[in-house]
Amino acid sequence: MRRRSPPASRYNHLVEHLRAHELGAIGDLGFTGLDDDPDNPVVITGYKAARTKPLTPAKKQVNKLIASVRAVCEHAFAHLKNWRIITKLRLHVRHATALQRALLVLTNIEVAR
Repeated sequence: MRRRSPPASRYNHLVEHLRAHELGAIGDLGFTGLDDDPDNPVVITGYKAARTKPLTPAKKQVNKLIASVRAVCEHAFAHLKNWRIITKLRLHVRHATALQRALLVLTNIEVAR
């Protein structure tokens, strides 16, 4: 049984926007099935093990590689979540993006100490 990807990604047509701008994305296993074109994937996800079929060593290696790439972004988001003001933002997206970039710079300075 294939799980559906998060509703926001389908609702906002994430795959179509990525294709239009010739971009790609790496997602976790929750995004499996989001990209319906196996010949030209835009969203790369790992492999899931079935009850009766464990993952091959090659598929395990692919999952580790994807996890290592995603870890960098996950750590950045975790540090940004420490700035609780982000949860209360009621700004235009342009201004919120500038604020988040500034907070990320401050966070990186703090983490590097």
